[in-house]
Amino acid sequence: MPAHFALRAATRARRNALRPLQQVRANSNPANGKIPDRTFRGQLYDSTARRVQEEKARTETRLLAGKVQGARATGASSSTLAGLFGMVCIAGAFYYLGSASAVAPPTSSTSPLSTLTKPSHNTSKSNLEASWADFVTLLGAEHVTTSAEELERHSGSDWSSFHNTGYTPFLILYPSTTEEVSGIAKICHGRRIPMTAYSGGTSLEGHFAPTRGGVCIDFRRMDKVLTLHKADLDVVVQPAVGWEQLNEDLLQDGLFFPPDPGPGAMIGGMVGTGCSGTNAARYGTMREWVIALTVVLADGTIIKTRQRPRKSSAGYDLTRMFIGSEGTLGLVTEATLKLAVKPQSESVAVASFPSIKAAAETVAQVMATGVPLAAIELLDDVQMHCINESGTTSRNWKEAPTLFLKFTGTPSGVKEQIQQVKAMAAKHGSKSFEFANNQVEAHELWSARKEALWSVMAMKRNDGDKVWTTDVAVPLSYLPQIIEETKKDITDSGLLGSIVGHVGDGNFHAILLFGKHETEVAEGVVHRMVKRAIEMEGTVTGEHGVGLIKRDYLPEELGVEAVDAMRRLKLAFDPLCLLNCDKVVRVEKRKADEKTHV
Repeated sequence: MPAHFALRAATRARRNALRPLQQVRANSNPANGKIPDRTFRGQLYDSTARRVQEEKARTETRLLAGKVQGARATGASSSTLAGLFGMVCIAGAFYYLGSASAVAPPTSSTSPLSTLTKPSHNTSKSNLEASWADFVTLLGAEHVTTSAEELERHSGSDWSSFHNTGYTPFLILYPSTTEEVSGIAKICHGRRIPMTAYSGGTSLEGHFAPTRGGVCIDFRRMDKVLTLHKADLDVVVQPAVGWEQLNEDLLQDGLFFPPDPGPGAMIGGMVGTGCSGTNAARYGTMREWVIALTVVLADGTIIKTRQRPRKSSAGYDLTRMFIGSEGTLGLVTEATLKLAVKPQSESVAVASFPSIKAAAETVAQVMATGVPLAAIELLDDVQMHCINESGTTSRNWKEAPTLFLKFTGTPSGVKEQIQQVKAMAAKHGSKSFEFANNQVEAHELWSARKEALWSVMAMKRNDGDKVWTTDVAVPLSYLPQIIEETKKDITDSGLLGSIVGHVGDGNFHAILLFGKHETEVAEGVVHRMVKRAIEMEGTVTGEHGVGLIKRDYLPEELGVEAVDAMRRLKLAFDPLCLLNCDKVVRVEKRKADEKTHV
């Protein structure tokens, strides 16, 4: 029954219940002209009946009113339940649609390139301009620049094998602390802006080319030696400390840091490429001399990979995972480095040979007999010619394949090493053998090795000439063969090209000078050199790193599955692909018009 009809019925019932009382009152009204003749008992019965009727009317009214309110409450409750039900249905529908469209988390152990989507970065003008204000607030206006000259300098270099043709960062940032680097990463992560790290800028494989634009983080203000622990033979440094300056500072304490790549290299870049240098034959590569790292991850998280002991079995070896990662997994802001005691005596010798094969065979014998040389370097006849022509050293050299040898140890030990190597060199037809008698002579002799790259660059015919410096490494037994075959290939190509090698560990370099019209010729020489190394169970890069140039050779050297595992590691630490995107491993399928050497 509708609520308003029920209320009317209740009112009617009450009215009917009161009618007897109204009748009694009417009969007793003096206006009727009658005096009621009633006994006390009759009046009592009337009064009792009247009260009973009134109570009955009130009870019926309450009951009917309760039904009305109940009906109203039921209606309201039904309406509320219906609303809740509707909301649940809508939420369920949206959940279903969201679940259906969400990408399921990967269940495989690797990340094949075919499973990846293009990285989604926000390099819109409005987003980048808004980020400028954030960076100024964090670092100060003087440490944020959009200078055209600086942008160009941070995009590439004349000595890089990757010749940049248009990649430029939006701005350059100069942090001074780990916390500031973390702040930069948090801003970029929130805004999805790519980041590229930069320290010395001496790398050769396009490592700091900003292929996705974004910002470049230059560590030049982070150039301090933080703590030297003499008794523990280690030192804590920031990434813009140069290895040459570090060794000058350590000299007064009788210590030194063995890795010695090209002049100008800094610790941050040396960690990034896993470099080595001329001392690698005796002391090993950068991986052997880094104890711990402080690293800022892509989202701004700060981690330290280890404590200071020289050995540790505590969990995964995060330190060596970041060495050689080329800034694709994190930003190194501090490094704890092992140091060595300066040898009591040191001398340098130079020996020339009739052929490059004879020089390489001498190296193989020296290493096989276990003579503890500190360094053994090979420069071919073309390289020696370039050094003479460029005038980069203070003396003239025989333009023949030449070995540069460094001996260290006790004075008597050095003399013994020189005698042993001199005899082996003579056996392989050495034309001359000259060794330094003091530190000045040693520096003069060794200077030719350090000027190799710059002397070839000095041979440019015009401003359009480019230099391509590449390296491979093979097992020592293959070294004479690959050097001889590569030397012949360079000669046949008609290019001016030299061979320089850290041959004590099977690593050598080719430095090619070429013009624009000779680009494909140079590419062919490099391609065949890399292919030879892989076929001889070698590696596509011994110390330069992968960068952009060597990444497409990795599947051939290591296997597709190994590279897919590297890609999973990249995505685990940098899921948005913000850190030095495109280096080491691809994160996007190769474009149809993109060149590849594989």
